[in-house]
Amino acid sequence: MTAVYLGASLAILLAASVGLVIVRPRSMADRMLAVQLIGSSVVAVSLLLSVATANAALIDVALLAALLAAFSACALRVSTASPSRPPE
Repeated sequence: MTAVYLGASLAILLAASVGLVIVRPRSMADRMLAVQLIGSSVVAVSLLLSVATANAALIDVALLAALLAAFSACALRVSTASPSRPPE
């Protein structure tokens, strides 16, 4: 069964890398989606490897990766936001 989990994690990594190469994010929306794709892939691979190797520490890695992916998407959005006008 561990071979299935390892194969699935390899397939997820391959799909994410092919998706990023094909899309080549140019606009900020594409970059934000690329960040989310990488974050989701890391979470999925970490959870699959956790089950395959019976290593509970990888679950914590997956949770941390999910948190960092969400914060990085928010930071990317804030960094590209147009500055607000000062009150008149």
